[in-house]
Parts: sequence; C-alpha cells; structure tokens
Amino acid sequence: MIDIEKKYNVSHETYEKLKNYQALVLEWNSKFNLISKSTETIIWERHIVDSLQLIKYITNEDKILLDLGSGAGFPGVVLAIACQKNYPDLQINLVESVGKKITFLHAVNEQLKLNMEIHQERIEKLNIGKVDVITSRALAALPKLLDYAKPFCKKETRLILPKGENWYLENDEALTKWLYKYEIYNSDTSDVGKILRISDLRRKL
Repeated sequence: MIDIEKKYNVSHETYEKLKNYQALVLEWNSKFNLISKSTETIIWERHIVDSLQLIKYITNEDKILLDLGSGAGFPGVVLAIACQKNYPDLQINLVESVGKKITFLHAVNEQLKLNMEIHQERIEKLNIGKVDVITSRALAALPKLLDYAKPFCKKETRLILPKGENWYLENDEALTKWLYKYEIYNSDTSDVGKILRISDLRRKL
C-alpha cells in the first residue's frame, strides 16, 4: 500500500477528501455504472492512486489543466482535490459528453467544494483555447488521443498520459503521424504501466 501523504505530499485533509470522493463513486456506481464492478474492491489503488500519481508532473507554472474524457473523474477529480492545497491557482477543466457522468461530476464538485470547470461537450466541439497540461486516462489509443489534444496545445503544453503495457505500440503508431518530444516513466501502481509525458506536439507534413 502506497503512503500517499508522504509520496505525493498530500495533507491529511486532502486524504480525507479523496476518501470521501471514493465513497461517492461507490455510492453512485450502483445506478450510474461509473466504474467496472470488478474494480470496486480495489478502487483506491486502481483508480484513485493511479490518478493521483500524475500530480508529480504538474508544476507551479501551470495555470490551466484540461482532462479529456473525464468519465467518473479519473484523473481529473483526483487532481482537483490534490491541487487545492498543492497548486491552488491551477484551473482544472473536465470535459465529458455523457449526461449521467456530468450529473455525477457536478455533484462531486458541489459536495466536496472543489473549483472545477465541467464541460458537457464532445471534445471535438470544445472551445477553451490553449492550456498548459492535458491529462486523459483510458479514453483512446495514443494516435487518436493526440488528435483530440492538438487544438488545445501550444508548444509548451505537456500531455501527461497513463498507458498500459502496449504503450510502445501506440507510441510507434503515433510517431508515424506526429512529431513530439516524449519521456517515459514507470507507473507507481502497475508493473507494466507507464506514464508518457509529451510536449512540442506537431503534425507531420
């Protein structure tokens, strides 16, 4: 079990808010099917800590974060909770098109007193300009994910993307269509998972 208070510089107040969020996900899951039933008993490690580890790649210079395809809020809500203390000036935007998930995200935002901007919109139609950080978890393979992300990217924008064991196949395919700088980090919660940090995203001519 990872001690998140030490590893990710998380306060006890933040820890308690993450536990409250976990309880909300489980409470709503029976009627909204937010996460797979098979992961309910391992939700802390599988979803919450797996999302929380992305905070290591956020900096004090970041002002706007965009989470694509937020679903039940992994990683967007988790980062919004953690960043209240760690990066209070960071504006966190969640985009999700499914109505029942939007209803849940609004409930979480209100009950946990977060300050998230929640957009009920398809990613292709979202218009919020350029951002500093883009996150996304289990939304699409990397080539498609870069298609989604490009309209929100400036040269300095960083994409922080958790990926599974086939990350290298996705990366190889993406590099046939895109130019970008990337770094690969081991996941804290998976022996085969990786975190891709991508910047300077450009489409090949």
